Amino acid sequence: MTYEDFIKEAGLARESFRWAWAFCNEVDGPITEPELADELLNLVLVGKKSATASALADYGEDEPLPSVDGKFDILLDGKGQPRAAIRTSKVYVRKFSEVSAEHAYKEGEGDQSLEYWREVHQDFWNGLGIYQPDMDVLCEEFEVLYQK
Repeated sequence: MTYEDFIKEAGLARESFRWAWAFCNEVDGPITEPELADELLNLVLVGKKSATASALADYGEDEPLPSVDGKFDILLDGKGQPRAAIRTSKVYVRKFSEVSAEHAYKEGEGDQSLEYWREVHQDFWNGLGIYQPDMDVLCEEFEVLYQK
């Protein structure tokens, strides 16, 4: 299904579309972690995940940060297919050590504890060679507008 078909099926305004992405992958880039993308997407689809976090250092100079602007994103599954439309409702930056238990819970992963969140995110960002205890983390909360 194309993005255009998905947007039409969802009854959303094309001019409000920002970008398409899969969890743990670059915006509009190739999906390099399909299993993880599917796992996290499924948490969204069952209503357990309403937040995500990114390393601020991952954003390039010409890549816009998520914002609360009324636009929507399309979440892709591990095969690159549109599965949900979400709208960002809150964005803020915290040091890794200052991400809250509330945010970890909203991410919906594992047992939803802050300890689990820190462990898996530290491991993930270590794998990318960017983890630092004082690194800036972009925390984003969202609402689901449509899911397939």
